Amino acid sequence: MTTSANSRPAWFDARWRAEAHAWIRESLARAGRRVSAPVEPRLRPWSLVWRVPTDAGAVWFKANNPGTVHEAGLLRALADLTPGRVLDPIAVDAEKGWSLLPDGGVSLRDLLARDNDLGHWERVLREYAALQRAVAPRVERLLALGVPDHRPGRLPALLSDLLDDRESLRIGADGGLSTETYDRLRAELPAYADRCRRLTEIGVPATIQHDDLHDGNIFATPAGGYRFFDWGDASVAHPFGTLLVTLRSIRYASEREPGDPALTRLRDAYLEPWTDAYDRATLVEAARLAVNVTTVSRALSWRRSLDTADPARAEYAEAVPGWLAELLTPDEV
Repeated sequence: MTTSANSRPAWFDARWRAEAHAWIRESLARAGRRVSAPVEPRLRPWSLVWRVPTDAGAVWFKANNPGTVHEAGLLRALADLTPGRVLDPIAVDAEKGWSLLPDGGVSLRDLLARDNDLGHWERVLREYAALQRAVAPRVERLLALGVPDHRPGRLPALLSDLLDDRESLRIGADGGLSTETYDRLRAELPAYADRCRRLTEIGVPATIQHDDLHDGNIFATPAGGYRFFDWGDASVAHPFGTLLVTLRSIRYASEREPGDPALTRLRDAYLEPWTDAYDRATLVEAARLAVNVTTVSRALSWRRSLDTADPARAEYAEAVPGWLAELLTPDEV
């Protein structure tokens, strides 16, 4: 791991904060709004988020660290390409990695806390699949914005590079990879490349892949639809890699075992939009392959998120080796 800065993130600097406050005020003024109370901060190594009270309700300012700076431009692109499926930014500064978003309202997590109906997830996954299919023809635009390229053909080289990053993998250290696991991952490279090659051969087009799609990153709209947010982990990748985090989060939240029929129904609901071009057996094969290879994508997204000199990164450092080790124990999909 090589950090992108030699000091703490920029948002610890008073001049930076003053500039950000001015940008927020100017952006709100163009929208006919004004700040009405002090901001309420939430800080993580990968981003600073401010809840900004205004005279017309709260809005949210987000500043990304260098490893996730692409999120701001991606938000604007997704709002253009899939209107109504993401929050429409009030303002974006893609170069700085700043975004100003309206409040999204009720989250899917809030809904599930009330009725725990997995039917919400069936509808969510179909809408999310529709978003991915709409974006697929425009992935070059996303890559030009700096969205990471995790397409299957690229992943073996990215895995090889990650295995050379012994600092991030914390080999032999507490919370890191054991020497035995590291050696197993090295030996797994040829088989991993074969799985990526087969996934490419199946031919499902690469598109945006959220890579952290759980119930806390989805808003429910008053009309009964859903909007997807928090795209800092996203990459251009095989769409079905989404199922790694999504099905696992549903399984944990609903206290189900791997292979539970309810999870299979949700997988099939997500895959349904692709049955116009592929038979179900092929889609299930692709889903199993994608979930496996995407463990590397998760490790890479965490490495980007922790590409900072902020001492708070130590709290999350186990995520990189932890997700990579998952490659050896694939989820049942």
